[in-house]
Amino acid sequence: MMNRGRIGLVALTLLSLAACAQETKVTRIDAGVVTDLSGRWNDTDSKMVAESMIKEALEYPWLNNFASSKRRQPVVVVGAIQNSSHEHINVGTFVTDLERELTNSQKVTFVAGKGTREELRTERKEQAMYAREDTQKGPGKEIGADYMMKGTIATILDEAGGTKAVFYQIDLQMIDLESNAKVWYGQKKIKKVIEKKRSIF
Repeated sequence: MMNRGRIGLVALTLLSLAACAQETKVTRIDAGVVTDLSGRWNDTDSKMVAESMIKEALEYPWLNNFASSKRRQPVVVVGAIQNSSHEHINVGTFVTDLERELTNSQKVTFVAGKGTREELRTERKEQAMYAREDTQKGPGKEIGADYMMKGTIATILDEAGGTKAVFYQIDLQMIDLESNAKVWYGQKKIKKVIEKKRSIF
């Protein structure tokens, strides 16, 4: 009986330890706090690059030149941002960060990109069929963009032993939609070194 009691106690202890080992802990932190856990591209990189590059783009002469000659703000749309890196990067989040910085700058008139435009056009078509006539929004009244921002995110990976270096290069261009002239070319570089330390038991 004593042996069975001891075996039961040991089994119960092992089960308790296993339960503790699998316990999940969640801690809520401020969204602005940097949490670079894996070393991969993250929300901090996206926000930082968008803020820095849009600020630089809007300080270049093309903006004042356009405003002086046309006597209005230029209209800008964000086109495709290509992920040429070795990582799976949520490019949509980066595009949203770029769009936010352009809109909030109040220096340009920002218009919706291709996907959103299609959704809005579908809504207008449905309004034409189902909405009251005095509330319908008709076609042919969109604001055409003067410039399109396009770009790429690329990486170079270097690894030896337990240390890995990741080099990110983000290239953005502002292109005149009428002439195809590139009025601004910006580049941002980020380098991260990730070290994995082995634990000795």
